[in-house]
Amino acid sequence: MSLQDPVSDMITCIRNGQFANKIFVLFYFSKIKQMILKLLQKEGYIKYYKVIGFQKKKIKVFLKYYQGKGVIDKITRISKPSLRVYKKYNDIPKVLNGLGIVIISTSKGILTDKLARKLKVGGEIICYVS
Repeated sequence: MSLQDPVSDMITCIRNGQFANKIFVLFYFSKIKQMILKLLQKEGYIKYYKVIGFQKKKIKVFLKYYQGKGVIDKITRISKPSLRVYKKYNDIPKVLNGLGIVIISTSKGILTDKLARKLKVGGEIICYVS
């Protein structure tokens, strides 16, 4: 398991867990992962998450299903360590005409596309969720 890009590892873990109908997935802790998960929980894409452990912290994410199908239909990493993608607030794309969300790393923190447009801040596009 390569941890060159921990956010991509988390996204892949969530995607694979949904496809395999897992109740929860487990991966190593980082603050940026926690902030992304907080947004996903607030937007209703996951049930909840909790941080476990003391020395080597891990995050346990409880996945959400509706009628036997995963709530997260598609989650795609956009900006990677090899190719960063930055957008101004008025150039931030909409996912499924606003039905999905774009997670953005801004100077105000990790935000959704709607909040970034409202605050008029751009930043690095982390991922698309629908």
